[in-house]
Amino acid sequence: MMTPRRLSVLMFVLAVLSTISPATADDKALLRLRAFAVDMSGLSRPRAGTIDIVIERWSTDEEREQLRSALIEKGSDALLTALQKIKPRAGYISSSNRLGWDVRYARLEPFGDGGRRVIIATDRPMSFWELRNQPRSVDYEFTLAELRLTKDGKGVGKLVTAAKITYNKDTRSVEIENYGIEPVRLSEVEVVGGKEGKEK
Repeated sequence: MMTPRRLSVLMFVLAVLSTISPATADDKALLRLRAFAVDMSGLSRPRAGTIDIVIERWSTDEEREQLRSALIEKGSDALLTALQKIKPRAGYISSSNRLGWDVRYARLEPFGDGGRRVIIATDRPMSFWELRNQPRSVDYEFTLAELRLTKDGKGVGKLVTAAKITYNKDTRSVEIENYGIEPVRLSEVEVVGGKEGKEK
């Protein structure tokens, strides 16, 4: 049985996944990213492939505070409920062999010398088998990602496909627990389109 690995949330701060059809989303994209994903999480055999991350809007300060307050005051279940209520979606993630997934929360922060940091979060869709049998994985209800872009629109990132989020009152910090051995590594990240493109 897999032992979850504790991850620091300093790089993920509150910041995918209900099934959607992304066919009409292209015209709304603020930022379109493409990355090569390598899944060494240990949850299945190693896999690799290209994924697209499309941001249609940036989450507001009010949404961020709502999520933060829900977690601190009422816990993980309240955070999940608050995240699922956010409308409209912030964007989506898609890959060559799966349908797209809604991103419910997306933030953009300055990073390094003219770079940008993209943080995304969403609820994780669960299979009928998971919901019926209630394995330990059902406690890992979130998907999180962080991407760091240089000023030329290239970078790297991490994707935690199944995460548990808790608030530690003693240290006053948010903690992320990954169901897998390690996050999915995102390499060769690059800006490939969107209204904001390489400029911010």
